[in-house]
Amino acid sequence: MADKLEVKDLVQVFNKQEVLHHLHFSVKDGEFLSILGPSGCGKTTILRILIGLLIPTGGTILKDGTDITTLPASKRNMGIVFQNYALFQNMTVLGNVEYALKFNRELREGSRKRAENIVEQVGLSEHSNKKPYKLSGGQQQRVAIARTLAMNPEIILFDEPMSALDAATRLLLRDEIKEIQKKFRSTMIYITHDQEEAFTLSDRIMVMDHGVIHQIDTPENIIKNPANDFVRDFVIANLQRKIDSLAKYIDTAESESVQQRGT
Repeated sequence: MADKLEVKDLVQVFNKQEVLHHLHFSVKDGEFLSILGPSGCGKTTILRILIGLLIPTGGTILKDGTDITTLPASKRNMGIVFQNYALFQNMTVLGNVEYALKFNRELREGSRKRAENIVEQVGLSEHSNKKPYKLSGGQQQRVAIARTLAMNPEIILFDEPMSALDAATRLLLRDEIKEIQKKFRSTMIYITHDQEEAFTLSDRIMVMDHGVIHQIDTPENIIKNPANDFVRDFVIANLQRKIDSLAKYIDTAESESVQQRGT
């Protein structure tokens, strides 16, 4: 696969402090890349630079080989799905998805039909005339994803989209996001601090801390060959703790079930 996006020597300085330190990475066409790291590690800064909301202090961003480093966000053909959905509460599901299309000269004609088609493909047709406040958190996030897909972006960026959802909804939405990626063959870059989320969704994971990339690799290779102690502790140890916690919960539940049957 060819590189869809290539980042070279990316630097960002805020208040004379360097928060991104000469980053180099690429994203393949159709790839799902997660950027994983603790709060404050620089994940969201990278996202803002990629989408065009922030011009980097230094470095170059190439999309399909073309320099887009200083290109306005509206010219990059990227979409973003926010953590807080950012839906219009006074509009229906269909109205939210169609809204941005009306301002796009190329997509304006037939915008209603296109919006209806996207809503159907993400499984929200029965809710198309509902207002967002009548939907669950997971359904609202699907509306946000549908609205982004309607604009036919070449790259979709996700800014921790599941952090406000309960555990059951997150599990369901993970599967749906992967299905959407396959269906639309989208290139996706996913910001998260959740190790389990990154390992479930990603083709590759970029592990970060303090504005530095510690490892970029497949989930399998990160488990087998962590690059350093940070990757070993933040990624593998945290995953193991979650597995141990789940095993303990299952053992407790089974024990309680046996006791109840015996009474």
